[in-house]
Amino acid sequence: MKAFSRRMLLAAGLAGLVASLGGAWLLTPGGQNRTVAGVDAATLARGQQLYTQHCASCHGAELEGQPNWRQRRADGRLPAPPHDASGHTWHHSDAQLFELTKRGPAGLVPGYETDMPAFGDVLDDKQIRAVLLFIKSTWPADIRARQEALGTAGQRR
Repeated sequence: MKAFSRRMLLAAGLAGLVASLGGAWLLTPGGQNRTVAGVDAATLARGQQLYTQHCASCHGAELEGQPNWRQRRADGRLPAPPHDASGHTWHHSDAQLFELTKRGPAGLVPGYETDMPAFGDVLDDKQIRAVLLFIKSTWPADIRARQEALGTAGQRR
């Protein structure tokens, strides 16, 4: 009976692992099989949900950004950039992305004209991190590695 119980526990554990990996695969735009090391599928799912609710209206459901995002509009403001690998989001460290999301561009650069609000009063720190982890989960591994190196470069000094 003990051998049967161990096999059942092992089978249940493997099923859970497969389900969580499959869940992470389903989370990414286009169904790409991407994950972030050390991040569980529930966090990525929450991040995707929050992204859809608070970010997708400007940055796009597929993280594609607004058209002509590099060109200022007539009002002098820039359109929302993409958060996929084609944009510049990954050119910033995790700390910079967190502060930008929490405080907004105008909170970091007083007087800067932007449509992006600060989300510090809307999302708590854990929710902001979940959104950023979801965004990172959609990037190819080489882009994630380059972005992660930005954070460690400042720590080596």
